[in-house]
Amino acid sequence: MSEENKYTFENPEYRDTYRHTVSHILAQAVKRLYPEVKLAIGPAIENGFYYDFDAPFSFTEENLAAIEAEMRKICKEKLPLERFELPRAEAVKFMEEREEPYKVELINDLPEDAVISFYKQGDFTDLCAGPHLDSTGRVKGNGIKLQNVTGAYWRGESKNKMLQRIYGTAFPKKDELDAYLEMLEEAKKRDHRRLGKELGLFMLTEEGPGFPFFLPNGMTLKNTLIDYWREVHKRYGYVEVSTPIILNRALWERSGHWGHYKNNMYTTVIDDEDYAIKPMNCPGGMLVYKAQPHSYRDLPLRVGELGLVHRHELSGALHGLFRVRCFTQDDAHIFMTPEQIKDEIKNVVKLFDEVYSTFGLSYAIELSTMPEDHMGDESVWAFAEQTLKEAITEMGKDFVVNEGDGAFYGPKLDFHLADSLGRTWQCGTVQLDFQMPERFELEYTGADGEKHRPVMIHRVVLGSIERFIGVITEHFAGAFPTWLAPEQVRVMPMTDRNIACAQSVLDTLNDAGFRAALDSRNEKIGYKIREAQVHKVPYMIVIGDKDEEKGIISVRDRKTGETTQMEVQEFVEKLAYEVKEKLR
Repeated sequence: MSEENKYTFENPEYRDTYRHTVSHILAQAVKRLYPEVKLAIGPAIENGFYYDFDAPFSFTEENLAAIEAEMRKICKEKLPLERFELPRAEAVKFMEEREEPYKVELINDLPEDAVISFYKQGDFTDLCAGPHLDSTGRVKGNGIKLQNVTGAYWRGESKNKMLQRIYGTAFPKKDELDAYLEMLEEAKKRDHRRLGKELGLFMLTEEGPGFPFFLPNGMTLKNTLIDYWREVHKRYGYVEVSTPIILNRALWERSGHWGHYKNNMYTTVIDDEDYAIKPMNCPGGMLVYKAQPHSYRDLPLRVGELGLVHRHELSGALHGLFRVRCFTQDDAHIFMTPEQIKDEIKNVVKLFDEVYSTFGLSYAIELSTMPEDHMGDESVWAFAEQTLKEAITEMGKDFVVNEGDGAFYGPKLDFHLADSLGRTWQCGTVQLDFQMPERFELEYTGADGEKHRPVMIHRVVLGSIERFIGVITEHFAGAFPTWLAPEQVRVMPMTDRNIACAQSVLDTLNDAGFRAALDSRNEKIGYKIREAQVHKVPYMIVIGDKDEEKGIISVRDRKTGETTQMEVQEFVEKLAYEVKEKLR
C-alpha cells in the first residue's frame, strides 16, 4: 500500500476505521436525541456499519432522517476522539453510572485483570477497542446515509432480547455515496429472486426452505449451463463420474468430515447404522480412485462430478439461490504426482479463465492458508501453500493472502468474480490436498515399480450451479446471452392469416436446434412485442402480409431495439454463429 493511498478507501484498514468512527457518531446522535435509548454494539461491516440499540419505541424513517441530520452536526463540530483506559472494576462502575447495561455485560465478560479502553468525543463516551479517526471532522457529513432498521438479538442469541439494528454506510465524498446508492437501486432491479419469478426460472416454498424448485425455463438454463460445463471439461481432459448421495458414517469419519463438519451435515440411520447425506463429493471421489490400481502413466487423472450435495444452513442465512441447503456442486478431483502439481494448477486456472471470460466476469484471487483446526503436518502445509503461490505467480496473476481460512485438509485459492455492477462473488476454488490421499491410502505405481501416494486437487469452477445461476441472472439482469437464454426466439404473426407462415418459420428454427416459441394469440402485435421484451427474449420475429409476400421475416433485436428484414436462412445462420461463439 503506497503512502498516498494509506488514508484513502483504497486501504481496507482505513475504510473500516472511518466507518467504525461513523458508527460512534451514529450512537452519539441517537443518545443526544433519545437519551433513554441503551447502547449495544456498533462495528464497521463490509459495505458500511451498524449499531444495535435497545429503544422503548420503534425507529421510523422520520427518526432516521433526524438522526442523520444530527450526525452531520457532529461532523461539523470536529470533536476530537480521545482514548483512555480503566481497570475492569472502574470500567464497570463507569458504565453503570451511565446506565448502559449491555456495556456492563460486555466488560464483565472480560478477564479480571483486563484494562478496558474507551473513546470519548465531546459529550459522548463509548466502550471500544478502536481504532478510530482522530476527529469527527474527518468524516464528511454529506457522505453518510442511514439505510434501514432491522431486528437483531443481543449477541445473536434468540434467547436474548430483540434489539433494533440501524444500518448505514459512509464515504469520504458525496459522489461516491451517490454512486453506491445508485448501484444498490440497480441491484434491486436485478435481484435474482424477483427475476427468477418473473422469468419462470425457479421457486422457493415454505415446504422446503433452502431447497429450490427449478421450473421449465430454469431447467433449460441449468441444462444449457451444464452442457457447456461438460463441453469445456471434455476439451481439458476430464472424465465424469457420479457418486451416491448417502454414504455411511465410517466413510465420513475416515475423510474427517464427521469430526470437522458434522454440524453442517444431514444424517440418517439405515439398518441400525449411521449414514450421512453428502455435503461434499470428495470422499466418494476417493472411493472411485481406489476402486482400481493406477500407474504413474495414468496421471494426472482429472475426474469431474456434478454432484448433488446437502448442507445444513441456518434458516436466517438462506437467501434465494445464493445460500441454499441443496445444490449441485461442479466438482473435480485431480490426482497427480508431486512433479505435476504446478502444471495442473495452471491448467485449472486456464480453464477458469476461459469459463469466466465467456460470461464477461473478471476475478481476483485470494490464497487461504492453514486454519487452526487442520489435519496434517505443518511442513506439508507450508509446501502446499508455497506451490500455490508459485503457480499463480508464474502465470502473472496477483493474489492476496487470507490467513487461516483454508479448508481443514489443505490451503486453497478462491476466485472472487466481479459482475457488471462491480459486486464480487466467491465461486471458483482450487484446494491442494495432501491429507485425503493419506487418509484413504491412495496409491499409484511409479516408474520405479514402487507404490507412491498421489497428491490431489479439489476444484470447482462455478462453485454451485444454483448459486452461479443466481449470479449470472443478476449480472445479465435476466437478459441472458442468446446461447444461454431459455427462449431464444419468439415468432409473432401479425394476424391469423399469418399463423401458417409463422408456424413454418418456427419449425425451421426448431429443426435447426434453436429454442423458439410461437405467440399466435389474438392480441395486437405491440402487446406481443412488449411481453416478449418483459420476458427478455433475445430475438422477436414479426410476420405480416408484406413479409409473406416478399418471403422474408422482420427480426427485432433485444439489444439494439432495431428491426431488420432478412430471409429465414440468413437469420438461421446468424443465430447459429452467435450461439456457437457464445457471443454476449
